[in-house]
This record gives sequence, C-alpha cells and structure tokens, in this order.
Amino acid sequence: MISIQNVTKTYGDKTAVAGFTAQVESGKITGFIGPNGAGKTTLIRMITGVLKPDAGTLELDGRNIETQPLEAKKLFGFVPDSPDLLLRLTGREYAEFMADVYQVDPDTRKQRLEALAREFEMTDALDTRMSDYSHGMRQKAIIIGALMSDPDIWILDEPMTGLDPGAAWILKQKMKEHASRGKTVFFSTHVLEVAEKLCDRILLINQGQLKYDGTLENLQEQYPDKTLEEIFLEVTGRV
Repeated sequence: MISIQNVTKTYGDKTAVAGFTAQVESGKITGFIGPNGAGKTTLIRMITGVLKPDAGTLELDGRNIETQPLEAKKLFGFVPDSPDLLLRLTGREYAEFMADVYQVDPDTRKQRLEALAREFEMTDALDTRMSDYSHGMRQKAIIIGALMSDPDIWILDEPMTGLDPGAAWILKQKMKEHASRGKTVFFSTHVLEVAEKLCDRILLINQGQLKYDGTLENLQEQYPDKTLEEIFLEVTGRV
C-alpha cells in the first residue's frame, strides 16, 4: 500500500501538487490520470523519493520515504516517464546493475532476466548498448530492470509509451497477475481506454489537486449518458 497524506509541492509561485491525500491499496491496479501538467509525475517523483515534498507524508507499506528511505526504496520497482537512462550500458548490464542495487542473488537474477527477456522479446538485444535501442526497446529494458527484484510495489509512470502492442499486452497481464497476488500496482496514463480496461480504481488529478478517487463505474454513474472522454473533460474543467 502507498499512503499519501496532505502532500504539497511548489516551484516558486507555482503549486504543482496541493494537499494531495489518497491511499493506493494493495491487491488492486490503481490508475493515475490527469491532463498534461496536472502534477502526476511530480507526485510520483515524491513517492519514489526523487523529490522532497514541501509538506505532508508518504509511506510505502508503512515505511516513510523521507525518514526511512532505504527501507522504503527496497519495496518498489520504478519505471520513470523517460527510458533514456544509462544508455552506455547494454540491456544486460542495466538489468545486472538493478539486480546489484536490490541485492538479488546470482541464480535468481539469471533465471529472472532470462524469463523477462524472453517475455518481452529482448533476448537477442541484451548485449547491445541501450543507446542503439529504439524508444520502445529502451522502455522494455527499463521495465525489465524494475522487475528484477520482484518488488511488492510497482510504480509506473506512463509505462506503455513506445511499447509495441505485444509488449503492452504482456505488461498489462503482468500487472494483473501482480495485483492478484495482493501486491500494489500504481501507474499513470494519459490513455483513458487503458485506464478503463485495466484499472480497479482511479485517482484523477487536475492542477495538483485530487478531483476523483474511486472506480470508473462509480464515476460513470455520476455522469450518465456521457463517454469517459466527456467525463474527463468536464471533471478537469476542459468543457
């Protein structure tokens, strides 16, 4: 579970996230949606400890990301919004690096890397530098790296971007499987169809504030005879 309590982040006179409070429950896929610039990536970076909030607390399975950073960071795998990381490494070297960070034993990492590379059709590309990968291949390499430790909490920022349909399908299946094991899946997306088909629950953010927290079914019941796109535009003040 991820606990977000009254979290605020400002940049000068701009408030990126304002008093955000929510619980991301285990055993569910929670989608995080909102327009560009709404504060999604800023909040995710605070949850993962990349940014420090100006106010509020963030806990991952009871570990505070500010006061217990190492304990908290051991619990999650993170796919950032850009896959352009450590591009001088090969895909294998990147996965091994992530396994080293999380202290995954040699036998387990070997089996896990082989399985993940096979699933994402990356076996033949593992020993190629990531700088030579396409955007989609880099995305797959980052996803593989994030899953090398089999973390309890998955935090994914626009994870489908650049993936081919086959890889996107595999990732969705793995997200469903992870949640079915009672684990936590929290991911941001701007593709409403993905959220509609995949999520058990959504958090909708606009201008740094939580605008909706619940199921898509309940949201649609509040706006009968409207499409999800129309609901989204109305809730975010776009119409």
